[in-house]
Amino acid sequence: MKPSLFLQRLHQSLLKGLLRPPLRHHFLCHSGTHLRAGLPPKSPPPRAKWVPPPYGSARTRALCAQSTLRSHTEGLSDKEQRLVDRLYTGLIQGQRACLAEAITLVESTHSRKKEVAQVLLQKVLLYQGQQERRNQGKPLAFRVGSLLGDKTRMTELSRDMNAYIRPSPTSGTLGGVTRTTNEAILLCEGAGYDIILIETVGVGQSEFAVASMVDMFVLLLPPAGGDELQGIKRGIVEMADLVAVTKSDGDLVVQARRIQSEYMSALKLLRRRSVVWRPQVIRISARTGEGVTEMWDKMREFQDVMLASGELAARRREQQKVWLWNLIQESMLEQFRRHPAVRAQLPLMETKVLSGALAPGLAADLLLKAFQSRD
Repeated sequence: MKPSLFLQRLHQSLLKGLLRPPLRHHFLCHSGTHLRAGLPPKSPPPRAKWVPPPYGSARTRALCAQSTLRSHTEGLSDKEQRLVDRLYTGLIQGQRACLAEAITLVESTHSRKKEVAQVLLQKVLLYQGQQERRNQGKPLAFRVGSLLGDKTRMTELSRDMNAYIRPSPTSGTLGGVTRTTNEAILLCEGAGYDIILIETVGVGQSEFAVASMVDMFVLLLPPAGGDELQGIKRGIVEMADLVAVTKSDGDLVVQARRIQSEYMSALKLLRRRSVVWRPQVIRISARTGEGVTEMWDKMREFQDVMLASGELAARRREQQKVWLWNLIQESMLEQFRRHPAVRAQLPLMETKVLSGALAPGLAADLLLKAFQSRD
């Protein structure tokens, strides 16, 4: 995945302090899914009134997290414990090398390394909870997802010493959204980064997957010819909290304005995701920088409104549940595929289904019975 030129311009503006608040950014990228994170300013701007989440006391959650951590730590060897301690210490100190190594650990498919990674994630989760309590219960980071229609290299940003770009394998997942994307987000936040941009390839179901892990979903559209509304799934547009028409410069300005008008009209007819926020459509240009500042202002406005209403906290709680079930489904599917009885019968079942000799539903039932057997 090659990140969009306009996002590069947005990031460069942030690095140079052209936007408010001035931020020093680091970036982490997933191939197919891109994560970028920025360190918080020393003096954050005044925020909207915070509505605390209506569930369990902070102390109760902290004690639960500590208990879980102790039970998992007991199973580590001395070498594994030293690795977790080293990565955790470096991570919360903002060391980029430790962040990179930690993300590599959580991306590993090795069963033992996955167990060690979960201990590290639990420590980071506990640390993050402590930091949020010091921040009056407010989330420390702002998570934004972008669905791109075009891609270019971030050549200038990659040379900036304040930027950190990391491509990661998609592991065969649809749209490049890996099972570890949420865990990489948690690690970035644990390292002190307060802005995370998740960028997908925009293929298949990736847009739906990324929407379940971000605070704000941004749809980026090029002003191409043809009927744009016909070429975009209605479900994707309904998920968008902000629509940005890119390349609004030169000969494309007229087309960009037309697309902006069409989507402004369409959004009025679609179901809104939020009670307090109405999706907006803006035009931006990476070449001239037009609209970049406005886009960042809209993103911060969205964050303020969602925080004040409590919708952001509710959205994150729901995302945690979705994350849980996604991991369960993926783990169960992997166990199903590896089951000896399933592996023995699967080739024949697939052949019969392909030839029309066996209905897919019946084949699935037979394989599930084989999976449930104790033999």
